[in-house]
Order: sequence, then C-alpha cells, then structure tokens
Amino acid sequence: MDLFDAICSRASVRAFEKVDISDAQLEQILDAGRRAPSGRNRQPIEFIVIRDAGTLAKLAESQACIAGASVAIAVAGDPERSEFWLEDVSAATENMLLAITALGYASVWIQGTLRALEERHKETLGLPKHMRLVVVLPIARPAGSVKQPDKRALSDIAHWERFGARRP
Repeated sequence: MDLFDAICSRASVRAFEKVDISDAQLEQILDAGRRAPSGRNRQPIEFIVIRDAGTLAKLAESQACIAGASVAIAVAGDPERSEFWLEDVSAATENMLLAITALGYASVWIQGTLRALEERHKETLGLPKHMRLVVVLPIARPAGSVKQPDKRALSDIAHWERFGARRP
C-alpha cells in the first residue's frame, strides 16, 4: 500500500481476528519505528514484541482488545538517554501504525489506559525501573470493515504565515 493510502485509511481498531504475522513483517514494522526522527539522534526507544497469550492477557488489563491481538509491540522510552524520549516514542509509534496499515493489518495506539498500570506492566515485560512504558500496539487483522473517522477540514486547521490567515 502507498504511504498516502495508509495515512488516509489508518484507523484505530479494537476488534481483531487473529492471524499469523511473520517475523519478517514484524521486522518491517519495527524498522519503520526505528527509522523515525529522534531528537539529537539519541534514539531512546526500545521495542518489545509480545506473542505469548498469557502476557497479552496481562497487558489486556489496560485495554481488553490486547488479548484479541495476534501480537503486540510495547514501545518504551528511556528518559536517561534523552530529554526528547516522549516525542521520539510518539514518532516511532506513528511510523509503526502506518507500516501496520500498509501491510494490511490493524492496530490502536494504547497509551492513556496503560498509564494506571504502567509499573505492573513494566514488571511483566522485564522493563528496567527507570524506563517508561508508553504505548502498546496490538496487531491483527480487523474483525470488520475499517473506516477512518471524519477529520476536521484542512481549510479549518491550516494557517498561512500567521494564525488565522487562510490560504490566499
């Protein structure tokens, strides 16, 4: 799938159909994340690939859909490596979401509901104490049709030269 098609069709999916996702495809997804921009090129991100059903079930305490995934990728940031760790995790996550879509799979950016159980999940994944578990991306085929929700019109959010100035 073309990059712009992936951007226009990517949607958050929480209902999955389990499928076999090859290591080669997972490496493509991870490589897309690795290639994201990084502040001062410090690269404070780490990825944990999770296939084990028991581990997925434990992570599903944050959001139930994780248990229905074929695989999940946990994205962690290391605040000791860079002050830009959160931005770098975010950029890597978006790259991986687009790669997941381009490969014909679906996912959802799980972050907010993860926060309350971060310490428990860090222990489950063996993540060092100083690191932050920021995102979990469950990956599988969507269980139904996927449509990107409506977005604000570009003309409503794009400003030219100064805030409030519209395109000439």
